[in-house]
Amino acid sequence: MFSVRVMVTPVWDQVSVPAEQGTSVGEVKKRALAEATGKRDIALPDYVVKYRGAEVLDESQTMGALGAGANAPFIVLPARRQPVR
Repeated sequence: MFSVRVMVTPVWDQVSVPAEQGTSVGEVKKRALAEATGKRDIALPDYVVKYRGAEVLDESQTMGALGAGANAPFIVLPARRQPVR
């Protein structure tokens, strides 16, 4: 068991999410959004995950398959660009 760092850009908050080598990227995204926003009913397809600057296209991949270890940095951001006012 180790923790990964996840920056959730819609709320500009960084959270630590416990994970194992068999934990999927989708599960990390779900936990990070729930912890950062405090909501449980978030539409997960509306958000993407980036690891080492690249979007993780297959969120069923595990931490071990990505090569992510302790304190690995992830970013969760909206799938569509947000308008700037």
